[in-house]
This record gives sequence, structure tokens and C-alpha cells, in this order.
Amino acid sequence: MDLDIKQIQEEVEKKSEFIGRLTNEIGSVIVGQKYLVERLMVGLLADGHLLLEGVPGLAKTLSVNTLASAINVGFKRIQFTPDLLPADLIGTMIYNPQQAQFSVKKGPIFSNIILADEINRAPAKVQSALLEAMQERQVTIGEETYKLDEPFLVLATQNPIEQEGTYPLPEAQVDRFMLKIIITYPSPDEEREIMNRHTVGETVKVNAAVSAEDIIDARKVITRIYVDEKVKDYILSIVFATREPARYGLKELEDFINYGASPRASIYLNLAAKAHAFLKGRGYITPEDVKAIGYDVLRHRIIPTYEAEAEEMTSDDLVRRIFDTIEVP
Repeated sequence: MDLDIKQIQEEVEKKSEFIGRLTNEIGSVIVGQKYLVERLMVGLLADGHLLLEGVPGLAKTLSVNTLASAINVGFKRIQFTPDLLPADLIGTMIYNPQQAQFSVKKGPIFSNIILADEINRAPAKVQSALLEAMQERQVTIGEETYKLDEPFLVLATQNPIEQEGTYPLPEAQVDRFMLKIIITYPSPDEEREIMNRHTVGETVKVNAAVSAEDIIDARKVITRIYVDEKVKDYILSIVFATREPARYGLKELEDFINYGASPRASIYLNLAAKAHAFLKGRGYITPEDVKAIGYDVLRHRIIPTYEAEAEEMTSDDLVRRIFDTIEVP
């Protein structure tokens, strides 16, 4: 086993060489936002879709644009609006009168990185079309099904304010996102640097520092990163504590959790922790990796009750209580 871990460690060190280049390219445009940039790379490496939530002006769209520019892959931005149709997303059948037959016109979903801007402004039919692409990595147009190219990553943004004219995302779709990232305001020093950069009239060009093959190769290594049985038990204890709080010494949370995390939480917590360890150059995950990524995996999978809302207790507060209580191996 020690020999296997050593071999994996060597592979991680070799295949993670591009991380520094990618981080530098993103940092040439994005000031601060270390947490956001790291989570974007976790999603990319763990093959998981991301939901970004934050008020306007926090560089959500710019960060995704920059990430896509730093990787030599296809990129499409889709502005979600109330009048968007599924065909605007996945494509449609076009009739050709000369040939007297229909041909397929593929939509913008046929790319590698998809920025779904203000995803909660699109109606339910569009959400359903996106759901198949996210989960099955395929799209159905007419009677034909088309596989999407790898890597395929949906990075969706939503605005927590101005909720008029929005459609709340169905729980089934929210559960498809590996991470939900809450973006906060920059520090005074970071905002000063942002102000300085954007008031001199210069545009920074982002170079493609990574290829699609680099990402796919890294993903293969990440799946082989070692996870000790005790760490697996730790992950399961955290997830099951969201469903059966009393069993894990959290009886006071029973009235505050309506629905706990689904089995996807266990899968994604494991995969995201592996990707986090990969970013840190390790061939094994530790409980700290699980803790570091746990809030982003769980916050959108725990549905608080009305009692929790009355007590002004958020899903993040519930996750914090669970992490504080579950014993670390």
C-alpha cells in the first residue's frame, strides 16, 4: 500500500505541473478571489459542475471567461432569460427544402466549458434540457442523441438579489451541481488593485496555458488518489448526520433539517477532496481536504425547515454544527 501511495504521489507531482501556469494566467486578470479560483479548478479537475452565487460585480462571469481562455478548449456563454427556449440551448431540426429533409443545427451547449449566466432566469423547460446535458453528458435533438465532448463543464451563475422574474432551480437540478460557491466582496487592498487595473484603459490578454488532454490526464490520476477507510467513514458520518442528526449527537438539529444530503454528496465529497489534494500536490486525502471542500458540497443539499429560517439558521450554519461535532479521524 505504501508503495502504491508513493507511485500515486509521483504521478500527482508530474501531472499537476500545469496548476502553477493556470493559476498565474487566471491571476493576471482576477485580483484576489483565491477561494473562487481554487473552487473553479476543483470543479474542473473533479469533473463536477459549479453553481456560483454572488451579488453583481464580483467577477463571476469574468472568472469563468478567464478560466476558459487559460485552457485550450471550446467555450460558450449563454445568457439565460425568461424567453429562452430549449432549442436556443441544445439546437433544433432545420428543414432543407432543396434536399427535402431535416438537418440538425447544434446549439451552444456543444462546447467544453459552458457559462450559464443567471441560470435562474430561464423557465423550467430550459432547465430540463440543461439537466440532461449536465447529468448524462448527452443531448437529444429529434430522434437522435449526441454525446458531448470531454471535458464538459457547466459553470452557472445566479444573483441572490433582484428575484423578480426568476425561476427557483428545482432541487433535482441543484443536486447535479458538485459545488455551490458563495462569492463575497474583496478586501480593501484587493479592491484598490481592481480599481487601479480597470481605470488605466489596458486589457490583459490571457494565454492558453493548459490543453484539454492535460485536464483529462489529471482527472485519471485524481480518481486514483488514495483515500483511507477512516476518511471514508468520516465522509459517510458527515453525510449521514444531515439525515439522522440524533444518531450523531446532534438531536437539536432534527427540527432544523427538512431533507438531508443525497448519496451524491458522499460521491462528490470524495471526488472534490481528491481534487483538492491534487491541487496541494498530494497523492492522498486528509480530513482537512474534506473540511475545506465540505461547505461547498453540502450547502445546497441540506434543505432547512421553517423553524431554522425562523431562527435565522442557514444551511451553512447547519453544516458548521455538523463539522464541529463529528469526530475527526
